Amino acid sequence: MSHAPTTFRGENGDEGLDWQQTSALHHAGDDGVLSDMTATRHGKLVDLVRYVALLSDDKRKGLEISIAGDHRLKVHEILALYARPDFPHAA
Repeated sequence: MSHAPTTFRGENGDEGLDWQQTSALHHAGDDGVLSDMTATRHGKLVDLVRYVALLSDDKRKGLEISIAGDHRLKVHEILALYARPDFPHAA
């Protein structure tokens, strides 16, 4: 994930991550106005992060999770979220 400051004071902004926000799983390159219709699956961020993290390396290649604000999380960002100490592994 980007570590660019998100506020005028330079706070990171990750502290309040909403694991329950609605997200969508896409293949890289699926963007544009109709990209939500081409999503592989929809669900909560926590569920999609867990899903991708538990896939084999070959199967997770080229996957992205779109979240609010038109941001797409790449595989390395998804795995970093899964490795966070505050990730809710038991759900």
